This record gives sequence, C-alpha cells and structure tokens, in this order.
Amino acid sequence: MSGAEEAGGGGPAAGPAGAVPAGVGVGAGPGAVAGPAAAALGEAAGPGLPDEAGLAGARQLQEAAGDPDAPPKKRLRAAEAAEAAAAAVAAGSGKLEERLYSVLCCTVCLDLPKASVYQCTNGHLMCAGCFIHLLADARLKEEQATCPNCRCEISKSLCCRNLAVEKAVSELPSECGFCLRQFPRSLLERHQKEECQDRVTQCKYKRIGCPWHGPFHELTVHEAACAHPTKTGNELMEILDEMDQSHRKEMQLYNSIFSLLSFEKIGYTEVQFRPYRTDDFITRLYYETPRFTVLNQTWVLKARVNDSERNPNLSCKRTLSFQLLLKSKVTAPLECSFLLLKGPYDDVRISPVIYHFVFTNESNETDYVPLPIIDSVECNKLLAAKNINLRLFLFQIQK
Repeated sequence: MSGAEEAGGGGPAAGPAGAVPAGVGVGAGPGAVAGPAAAALGEAAGPGLPDEAGLAGARQLQEAAGDPDAPPKKRLRAAEAAEAAAAAVAAGSGKLEERLYSVLCCTVCLDLPKASVYQCTNGHLMCAGCFIHLLADARLKEEQATCPNCRCEISKSLCCRNLAVEKAVSELPSECGFCLRQFPRSLLERHQKEECQDRVTQCKYKRIGCPWHGPFHELTVHEAACAHPTKTGNELMEILDEMDQSHRKEMQLYNSIFSLLSFEKIGYTEVQFRPYRTDDFITRLYYETPRFTVLNQTWVLKARVNDSERNPNLSCKRTLSFQLLLKSKVTAPLECSFLLLKGPYDDVRISPVIYHFVFTNESNETDYVPLPIIDSVECNKLLAAKNINLRLFLFQIQK
C-alpha cells in the first residue's frame, strides 16, 4: 500500500522526554485535539480570551508569503490571505470557520485538505497530495525533501497523520456547488451525489442516444416528454452498433488475457524497481530491478521517468516507461508476451496492457514501453515510494 494512504504512517523522530511535536493532540481523554485545532477551538470559549487561532494562522500565512523559494503566485496568494487574516483578528469580527481555515490549511497549496493530513516534526500541516508531490520532486532532483515552512526533513518515516485535524476539517462547512447550501465536509459528497435536487443528472434513455443533462428536479418532466423511447428499430440499431464498437476494444484485451492463460509455459514474479542515477554530468533518475528468474531464464527490468527528459521535476505531467531485458543465452528465438500489474500490497492503479517481443542473443532487450498508470498522481505515488513493487507476468509462445 502506498505510504500516502496508510492509516498509521511513520511517527516523528523521538525527542526529549515529555516533548510532543506541535500539532499532535495531547490530553487525558478522547477529547484531546491537535495543536492548531485546539488553539482555534479554544478561542471560542469566551470573548475575553486572546485570538490565538487567528494570530497563529496569520503568522503561518506571513511565513509562506515571505518564503523566497515559493512560486510567485503562492507568495501573492499567501500575502493576500495573511492580510485578510490579520484584518479579521484586528477587527475581531471574523467567523470561527474563517479563522479555522487559516489555521488548518495545507502549508503548500493553502487550501483545506480533502483527505489525509500529514505533519512534519514541527507540526506544519500538508495535505496528502502535496506531501506526495514534495517527496516525488525530491526523488527526481536527488535531494532530501523538506517542509516548505521550517525546512526540516520530511519523509514517510518522519511524518505522521494528524487525525485530529482531519476530523476538525471534516466538520467545517462547505458550499454545495449545485444548490449553494452549506454542509459539513464529511456529508457534502453524499449530498452532491444522492440528495441535492440541483445536481446534474442524465436522462435514463442516454444509452439509446438522449444527450440531455440537467438538474435532478427537472428529470421527471424531461423523461415524460423525451422523444427517444419512440425511436424506430433502425435508429436503435445504429446506436447499438456504436456502443458495440466502443466495447469491442475492451473485450479484445480480456479475450487476449484469457487466451494467454491457456498457454503451457506461464511464469510470474514480484519485481522491485530500485532508484539509481546515471553517470552523466547532469544525472538522471532511472530504476532497475535485481536479476530474477522466470521460465528458466534470467531477466532484468529497467524504468525511466518521462523518457529521461532533462528536468522531469519541472513538468506537471509525469509518466513511467519500462523495458524487459533477457540476460540468459538462448539457443533459439524466445517469443514472449508480458505485462506488468500492481503488486499485492500497493494501491496504484495500472491498466493491463499486453506487449509482445521475440528475444534472441542479438536482440535481447525490448524498446521502452509505457507503464500504463492512470495519471500523474499515480506516477507521483510511485516516485515518492522508496521502491516500486509490481508483478510481472510472462507467457512463452510455442510454435
């Protein structure tokens, strides 16, 4: 399983006796709340107490605005948010939700986290997406990943989940994008998918060509007047032919897999890609597996990022490609089909793609072919991990 989604996560490095990292809840019972959340929630206890939450949020945003390494847009956004937070503190008129927003936001994207929340050893918060992106960037640049606020080292073993902040964020109100009503974040997704009367929906006759999209409360009226149920048989056959063509490629893939499973010689193994750097003046990241044996032959897998472009860390779109190398000597051409799938303990999403190659002593390595991961987010998950663990299947084609 990817470290970014592990419920436990690695804890912060041990410190002096009694020392607790900022942001970690401390208390005698289940009511204990994480540091930033406790400060913000404690402010609501009475009007006579100092506005510690607003001050802490303003200071955090001011630090982000003054960071010379931050992108210009982020510095500008942080400066504007810091001014607004300071004005709210000075006027004393800011809502509790607004002050909590400035305290609990991610220190990288300055938005409220949508899922898991991680913290560095000094308590600065990062959403799961930004945390993974920082680790992936550090891997590409051959640097140690650091917290954007305090520059302390961060990694999957040094940073941990902050469950108290996650719970606090899930209770903050958020606006429905359809009806504009306020709901707790923990209930918003269900409301938008199942309950909102203004959510965008489709006609039940979309499978026979109805293109209507509209609010849910108008669905009944539209379906009663929809003309598609009265289509002739010839019109319906044309629509069904288009649907068959769209599904034919998908069925072809599964039929190919079922055909390969009937072969006499089939082998599979778990492979672990380990990161290395090239010996060039400007080093590049690549991955390679230890030698492994499948079908009585010795093999190696290699992988590279964005086809070894010069600065993949500057690109938002990231891909992985791999090649299979035969290290054994063969007496006759060895024709094989192969595919890579995710390992048994990872949650990365990979679409199965079958590749074919004929190995000989003179031609013993395939071209680099794409690793069919879903998107750049999944690629960052792999890059952020210490090693990449996948499962290789090999099918020997006998004539």
